Parts: sequence; C-alpha cells; structure tokens
Amino acid sequence: MVNVTLSIPAETKARMDKHTGIKWSNVIRNLIEQKLDDFEEAEKLANKLNLSEKDLKPILNKINDSMAKHTEALLNESNC
Repeated sequence: MVNVTLSIPAETKARMDKHTGIKWSNVIRNLIEQKLDDFEEAEKLANKLNLSEKDLKPILNKINDSMAKHTEALLNESNC
C-alpha cells in the first residue's frame, strides 16, 4: 500500500481530533474508492451512450453532490 499526504485546514483537524474513535484514514480510503467506482460507472455509461465529456460533467457533479451527502451521513452516524 502507498501513503498519500493531504493538507486540511487546522479547524478541520481540530474537529477531527474531537472524534478519537474514528479511523480517518479508513474514512478517506473508503471515500476515494467510492468516488473512483462512481467515476468508472459514469464513464462506462457515457461510453455506452456516446456522451461527450461536456455531457458527462453534469452527471459527475450529481455524483459529487451525492458523495458529499453520503459522507456527511457517515460522519453523523459515527458521532452517535
């Protein structure tokens, strides 16, 4: 496995530190995998439908919105 380093605002890190039971690397890894799966599915669909990148952009934006809501729900669930 490779390591990836990311930068987050200090405020975000402080909020994360309040939730010691959450393995943030697992959360991020799962979100990345889900995002990649979603993009790959969108690309497959675009290829089947002969959609251009311009046509695909609104679909990917919806995926992003959905992932943001899903992430928020997961984090809220973890805080219970």
